[in-house]
Amino acid sequence: MTVDPLGAALPGIPLALGLAGLLLRGDKRVPAAVLGVGGATAALGVAIAAAVRGPHGPDRGHVLAEFGRLAVTFGTWLDGPAGLVAVAVAVVALCVQVYSVAYLHHDDRYAPYAAQVSLFTGAMLLVVASGDLIVMLVGWEVMGICSYLLIGHDRRLPEAPRAAVKAFLVTRVGDVGFLLGIALLGVRAGSFRIADVFAADLSAGTVTAACLMLLAGVAGKSAQFPLHTWLPDAMAGPTPISALIHAATMVAAGVYVVARLFPLFERSATALVVLALMASVTMLLGALSALGQDDIKRVLAWSTVSQLGYMTGALAVGAPAAALFHLLTHAAFKALLFLAAGAVIHAVGTNLMASMGGLRERMPATFWTMTAALAALAGVPVFAGFWSKDAIVEAAWHATTGESHGPLPRGVAAVVLVSACLTVAVTAAYVVRLWRRTFGGEARSAEARAAHEPPWAMRGPLLVLAVPTVLLGFAGLASGFSDRLVGGWGGAGGAMPLPAAEPVAHLTWLAIIPLVLLVAGGWLAWRRDPAAPLPDTATTRLFANAFYLDAVQDALVTRPVAALARAMRRADERLVDGAVDGVGSGAAGAGGLLARVHAAALPRATTAVLGGAVVIAAVVAIVVGVAR
Repeated sequence: MTVDPLGAALPGIPLALGLAGLLLRGDKRVPAAVLGVGGATAALGVAIAAAVRGPHGPDRGHVLAEFGRLAVTFGTWLDGPAGLVAVAVAVVALCVQVYSVAYLHHDDRYAPYAAQVSLFTGAMLLVVASGDLIVMLVGWEVMGICSYLLIGHDRRLPEAPRAAVKAFLVTRVGDVGFLLGIALLGVRAGSFRIADVFAADLSAGTVTAACLMLLAGVAGKSAQFPLHTWLPDAMAGPTPISALIHAATMVAAGVYVVARLFPLFERSATALVVLALMASVTMLLGALSALGQDDIKRVLAWSTVSQLGYMTGALAVGAPAAALFHLLTHAAFKALLFLAAGAVIHAVGTNLMASMGGLRERMPATFWTMTAALAALAGVPVFAGFWSKDAIVEAAWHATTGESHGPLPRGVAAVVLVSACLTVAVTAAYVVRLWRRTFGGEARSAEARAAHEPPWAMRGPLLVLAVPTVLLGFAGLASGFSDRLVGGWGGAGGAMPLPAAEPVAHLTWLAIIPLVLLVAGGWLAWRRDPAAPLPDTATTRLFANAFYLDAVQDALVTRPVAALARAMRRADERLVDGAVDGVGSGAAGAGGLLARVHAAALPRATTAVLGGAVVIAAVVAIVVGVAR
């Protein structure tokens, strides 16, 4: 078999229907909804079929182009992790498409929106299913352009175009390294097929250089420090898009790529150290920044930054199964959080929690589903986030004590462990603050007093996502599920089954540490009046402005680059354009002079011609005479 039919259909269906949807006019809502929802439903069916079939080795693929001895192939590799992640992506995409039908009911640009969501979904599924690095890069970049279009969808908001440009440019910075890393691996391995790259005899220097360059792209796409600043601003896009970006596409892509290429990363201790330090800063930075926000979507955005730090931290300590487990649980509860927040914003008309309150009785379905999602985010026992986060803390402990025998130095693993534990307490604090400030107390605005549940097209996805938010964690107790997360196939050709893995989730005494920190952080937040804003102190301003890292980047990068661009423009205008303009002016002047000569009176022109003829005749006579 050249190409796995399921692997080709998985991204192919939503991509094809998305392209078809782009041909519709903006007001063609019904056909656009049919194409959008239908594409997501079909993708979910294919993903479930692939997951039920079980791990499948890399196919040989179809050659798309050849560059000397290097070939780019369209091939797929639907192993265990790919099948599970594909199901998560498709479920979230379907919920977002259904939810958007009601949420964007009055949007006159719904048709291109639905088509772009389908393209976004197909691009992520292409990254998930691809068995070739170049084809993976294509999906990676298509997600970038789709995020730009969707974040800037509402052109009436002045911040939306700015946020779209910022997201596009910041992620492009990382993608330069990502492209160079892929090129280095392909040239050194003699193939872009992932299985061939794994089998190639690459030097340690090549592996380290390639992994570090790939991490630049991962930092951009997965919003890791220092390329994390675009993600909170991306909240200018429609709320369903926030759910899609934060839960199942874009930011999850970077984590998935590192997990997919982990056989390379575990061969480079340097790359894992960089990843560990990046993750440690990101998870705590994101949690503290979330604590200082009053915009409900920005709280959730910073929580995404923090939770992505957990995933990359798990990868750094050598636990890709725990990272993928948290990716799956996070996809469920974060999609639910954003869609529930969208229901609240739809009812209240603002993102600010200062204008909310008292919504528990007015929006019971939204309250209970969002409560479950917040509990999962905080890591409350039984909920999905508890099991996956506990698996990461346990993996960091084993790496710190040396029990995991991974390449990461124990001191660096200890930094990941301490950061993960501190982040548990801070996460509990901002979760309790958001929960009480949104749903508790008395309504603090007329809109909050008149709030009501959203229509069923928005309420239904909340109830669907609440199921994995509560129950998905228990899947981690099954060894078969853990086998899928580890990857059911090994070796260059994917034909050697790996040995069975231990359950990725299990209770040990280590669970006591995050539980104590969870209670402590939640108790500190519970003591505050939910109606009271944060005190105006230097610390709260520091958190609210995310440690002023945007301002730092603006001063150290944006302004110098803009100044350099202005200087280059002036140099181009005065030197390059000046030289070109000077040549043109000189030619024009010479032409004018000749024109004036040609315009002389006829007698003078005749005299000049005769004089020239005499001179030429004399010269010819002299030359002929000398020659004789």
